[in-house]
Amino acid sequence: MTRILCISLSPIRRDARVLRQISILRQLGDVVTVGYDEQPDGVVEHIRVPDDRLSLPQTVGGVLNLGLRRFDAVELAAPGVSYALDKLRGREFDLVVANDARVLGLAFAVAGDAPVWADMHEWAPEERTHVLSWRLLVAPFMIHLCRKYLPRAAAVTTVGGEIAKLYARDFGVTPHVMRNAAPFADLSPSEVDPDRIRLVHSGGAVHGRNLEAMIDAVRMLDDRFTLDLYLVPAADGGRYLKSLRDRAGDDTRIVFHDPVPPAMLPVTLNAYDVGVFWIPPVHTNARLTLPNKLFDYVQGRLALAIGPTVEMERVVREHGLGVISDDFDVRGCADSLRSLTADQIREFKRASDASAERLSFEHEASAALAMLRPLVAAS
Repeated sequence: MTRILCISLSPIRRDARVLRQISILRQLGDVVTVGYDEQPDGVVEHIRVPDDRLSLPQTVGGVLNLGLRRFDAVELAAPGVSYALDKLRGREFDLVVANDARVLGLAFAVAGDAPVWADMHEWAPEERTHVLSWRLLVAPFMIHLCRKYLPRAAAVTTVGGEIAKLYARDFGVTPHVMRNAAPFADLSPSEVDPDRIRLVHSGGAVHGRNLEAMIDAVRMLDDRFTLDLYLVPAADGGRYLKSLRDRAGDDTRIVFHDPVPPAMLPVTLNAYDVGVFWIPPVHTNARLTLPNKLFDYVQGRLALAIGPTVEMERVVREHGLGVISDDFDVRGCADSLRSLTADQIREFKRASDASAERLSFEHEASAALAMLRPLVAAS
């Protein structure tokens, strides 16, 4: 039986992209995962990295080597990476999958002659450029890993065409685009009440995603508008989520819910009218983002309200899915919603329904399998 190793130093059970990736890999063989948290469903083995074993070389020696640009010395030095390497010594696989640049060194260290699929998700050199220490120490390390390993990968993927162009420009590779599309959900658009427009947002409660704008925009709008939020707390102990609750204050139109599992999200979203997300272009990944939630909203058969974000705007315009604000200012976001009529929302929801199959994970999965089957057959 084909043995496949999938490495993702994330809590895989809550990582929607990696879970979808595993569902593809299972069609090719037995899957062993390496990552944080409990074993994901459907894999034959899970090597659980302890939560306190970080995915970057954030030790005294590691930081020193990063500062001195001794990148070869720290490729396998991150506590999480070194833990996984120790558990994988002597193991053989027919395909190794590296999720994100930080595990490229580990993937190639354990792959031997097996092909490596490098799924870069977003633009690795600017993953957290809003953090000074990242810009100074980690970004150059990410560039080193991409420059050294991506040309050696049997396949490279990323989330959108614009980011693929960046990898081609800077590292001389031609990534396949594998969008963060959700599985097809057999749903129909819910009814629209002309006197009530139900806005919804799902995702992580993470700084930099302009979640404050959604709250402020609703507070500027008339009483037809409500906002329901399904937010996953960030790794800050829930402080940012609390700040959002405080910002909403006693406005009863704004309701915070516990997050729901990815499989339940389309049904949950289906009860609403408009999925909202206005993320300003604070860095390259934000400027070029094509996030899970856009596809989740489509599977929920919602209208969409977004800002002028390059990749998102392209999809929304191509399929006629919703409204696009002129900018990311709160007033502009509110203005894009204020003029919506019940008939327009119904039209946008019908467009989501018509596009749901084409914008589903199944469409992306078929392309991924066509890419991977020759690699597995040749190994």
